[in-house]
Amino acid sequence: MASNNDREPDADAEAGHGGVQSVDRALAVLEILARDGHAGVSDIAEEMGIHKSTVSRLLGSLVSREMVHQNSERGKYQLGFGILRLASSIPGRLSLVREARPVLEGLAEEFKETVNLAVLRSNYAVNVDQAMGPSTLATYDWVGNLTPLHATSSGKVLLAALPAEERDRILTETGLPPRTPRTITDRKELETQLLDVARDGYGVVREEFEIGLTAVAVPVYNHLGAVIGAISISGPAFRFDPETAPGLIEGLQQAGLQVSARMGYTRR
Repeated sequence: MASNNDREPDADAEAGHGGVQSVDRALAVLEILARDGHAGVSDIAEEMGIHKSTVSRLLGSLVSREMVHQNSERGKYQLGFGILRLASSIPGRLSLVREARPVLEGLAEEFKETVNLAVLRSNYAVNVDQAMGPSTLATYDWVGNLTPLHATSSGKVLLAALPAEERDRILTETGLPPRTPRTITDRKELETQLLDVARDGYGVVREEFEIGLTAVAVPVYNHLGAVIGAISISGPAFRFDPETAPGLIEGLQQAGLQVSARMGYTRR
């Protein structure tokens, strides 16, 4: 048994108000294991800059809660099934609209245009929330409206994320009806554009859905990395050009990642 002199200076503190420090350290251990897949006591102690005895105590507590599992062959530690049990309860409680709302409002305020959040429903993109910028000319409420996937920026982002078979089914069922003279109605041309959307991480439409309206959209991901929605910014074509507006596409992409993080997404 170790004497009092052998104990770390913070060992007694951890039993009292220093318990917060223990929680912080335990979370740091979990983050290291999540990042590296597995690690030994010495590896963790070195990275965190604390004694191996402290790491061993932390790991012991985490193992008892099934948050961490020790590989018997290599002696390394990895995340346990307890993490999955906790994580599985999160997605169902997250509301995309609730989590995205402050981000939409921030975008509308920053870029002074209309911002929409859309999801895929019944072969269409349906807008589920909207924030109006101070420069918005019209006050049309798009919430609840079903819009064609092939003619809207959000729709193209949602289409580009689908498996080829599912995309083919939807486009076969809906066709590519023209909304304006600028709507893409050629299947091959649309597929080529969707490849660009998937590569670039955003989609743009210029008066394809409505004359005088330009829009750009980016994807929103869930905890599994699947696209569950799209955030778009739209404005009058005579003044709104997303690909030349300073910082607009980058800001929109950051907003998409911010909402995705709120939905449990982690970039690998």
